[in-house]
Amino acid sequence: MHKFNLNKLRSIFLGTLLLSSANCIAEPLELTIPDLEQHGFTAKFVANQFGCQGENISPQILWENLPEHAKSLVLTMFDPDAPTGSGWWHWVIVNIPVSTQSIVQSAGNHTELLPNGSQLIRNDFGVSLYGGPCPPEKTNHRYQFTLYALDIDHIEINDQTTPALIGFIANSHQIAKAAVSYNYSR
Repeated sequence: MHKFNLNKLRSIFLGTLLLSSANCIAEPLELTIPDLEQHGFTAKFVANQFGCQGENISPQILWENLPEHAKSLVLTMFDPDAPTGSGWWHWVIVNIPVSTQSIVQSAGNHTELLPNGSQLIRNDFGVSLYGGPCPPEKTNHRYQFTLYALDIDHIEINDQTTPALIGFIANSHQIAKAAVSYNYSR
């Protein structure tokens, strides 16, 4: 007859449980902006208004490790340092399909380059396009890019939908979020 060593059996069980739990932990959502990683905002990505003389081209955005249960994505670009009392929304894209892993360079200026189903929201420049950085002279501002993975597959929008409303919906329905920030001064 075999004797069971209860302590050894518990150790084996707990070790197996811990290993399988570790394998179930998903990698965190990651957001990268290759166009800005080495040199930050060059003239190519800076606004061409308010005294700035950039090309106002939106950068390429990449992400990985979307949660399995994500149904749609939202991408925002926000300047919390704008002298408005409420920041400045530069770029907002909603209803990005989870089947995509990127936004190509210039898609914020040429909507036909956005992933199918994606929609731009009117930014604080008053247009539904990308608006590059252009802080007041002799100031340094942070530009925060945030990608939200949502538990809803669609956000209903119209011409009056504000970036703040999208931020509220995205925060209310997020199952994962990733953010990166770049500074720009002039």
